[in-house]
Amino acid sequence: MVLTGIIGWLASFRLAVDEWRLLKDPDHRPSCDIDAVIGCVEAMFSRQGSVFGFPNPMVGLGAFAVVAALGLAVLGGARLNRWLWWGLNAGALAGVVFTHWFIHQSLYELGRLCPYCMVVWFVTIALFWYLTLHTLRHGIVPVPSGGRRALAVALENRALLLAAWYGVIAMLVLTRFWEYWIGLL
Repeated sequence: MVLTGIIGWLASFRLAVDEWRLLKDPDHRPSCDIDAVIGCVEAMFSRQGSVFGFPNPMVGLGAFAVVAALGLAVLGGARLNRWLWWGLNAGALAGVVFTHWFIHQSLYELGRLCPYCMVVWFVTIALFWYLTLHTLRHGIVPVPSGGRRALAVALENRALLLAAWYGVIAMLVLTRFWEYWIGLL
């Protein structure tokens, strides 16, 4: 939680700073804007860039700060209430759903890959995956008896399953921008 919270917060902060600088100076070129495929400006100022009526990085700044703070509390020995774990898991679920929607938007609507957004994708998926496994393993979210074997398999192979998840996304990125990648060689 601490790691994903800090990394996600830093990526969100960088996006927020670049967007603020662009609003002040339209000629500003953010570090994330590299070429016709790798860039963040189009995403920032698209309808997808402010889904809730304000810039998406603002959601990340708040959400990742909470995740990091609660992670630090747990590392410090705090025992979180069941409802707080449920809330964290629900928030992580909402985050991972939003992340996958944004992956689709980036690949197939915007046709751009924002580097800082991809960092957020990465940490949001990891946060959801490990937080969900934690809440299931510790009985915070009850597992029906028929699902205990599947949970045991998921826990044994958690890193491999997460890598496979990332692998599917990487394949989507590779195939969507195949001509771009080939052109770099």
